[in-house]
Amino acid sequence: MPRNQQVLLDNRPQGEAAVSNFKLVEVDTPALEDGQVLVRNHYLSLDPYMRGRMNDGKSYAQPQALGEPMVGGTVGEVVESRHPKFQAGDQVVGMGGWQTFSVVDAGVPGMLRKVDTTHVPLSYYLGAVGMPGVTAWYGLVKIINPRAGETVVVSAATGAVGSAFAALAKARGCRVVGIAGGPEKCAYATAELGFDACIDYRVHNDLKAMNKALKEACPNGIDGYFENVGGYILDAVLLRANAFARVALCGMIAGYDGAPLPLQNPALILINRMKFEGFIVSEHMEVWPEALTELGTLVAQGKLRPRESVAQGIENAPQAFLGLLKGKNFGKQLVKLI
Repeated sequence: MPRNQQVLLDNRPQGEAAVSNFKLVEVDTPALEDGQVLVRNHYLSLDPYMRGRMNDGKSYAQPQALGEPMVGGTVGEVVESRHPKFQAGDQVVGMGGWQTFSVVDAGVPGMLRKVDTTHVPLSYYLGAVGMPGVTAWYGLVKIINPRAGETVVVSAATGAVGSAFAALAKARGCRVVGIAGGPEKCAYATAELGFDACIDYRVHNDLKAMNKALKEACPNGIDGYFENVGGYILDAVLLRANAFARVALCGMIAGYDGAPLPLQNPALILINRMKFEGFIVSEHMEVWPEALTELGTLVAQGKLRPRESVAQGIENAPQAFLGLLKGKNFGKQLVKLI
């Protein structure tokens, strides 16, 4: 069995996460038991939710265990199998974690899934046609549930979730407005992803400026908002929200370092009779087949053209992850392991 490189969570952050929170090790890969599959991971997914799991506090998932490989999505190729449904050479997606090889109990539901790379590149199964894409689909379709002609807004617009959100919302006849960091990302959002407008939060970096920008970009108000960030951006959205607006609450990256995120005008939720719903997409596995079918079709038709930021080598995963938390990535952040 091959030697396996792993990135462990060595200690918990005190405030902002740092490279020193992680540790790179090399270990022996155990022999396979019946029902297990050995996967050589080709790409590792980096996602904002991982920062929350580094803390030892109450959350929707158990904290990341110290001294264990960081949990995360992977795509790769089966090297050896002792499970009847998988064979060497199969392309697969799963939760292999921050390591070059994964030993997977393939009989456990949701642990490993074969994928078709004929029309969808393997790496896309960690982004547009994977968990982030399904996250966008669920928040839009099941919570915001827009009607044609309505205005929907998404923060972190050019990331993996925001990219998919734009394609899905345009397919439903919406006006789609994004919020992203920097002129290059905003230009990409409108030129490549189909956004009707994109607001640069680095220019509009306080409540007053963001409120003004949203008023210009959303002349008919905001009917639906997909929240990834929190902070003053959410406050500005509340000021522009229409009656009966719906908010899909997916992430609060502005508060991942432990700082509280108070709302300035929470009464607007009542005044506008708004619906706020937080969700975790892994709790809604029943929608994944439908969502993945639509997302794969949009990619195959060229209507969803996601970008990827790719770090090379598992040793660079911690630095790439910290960059993701500061918005340094352009599109889906991956680590290439081969």
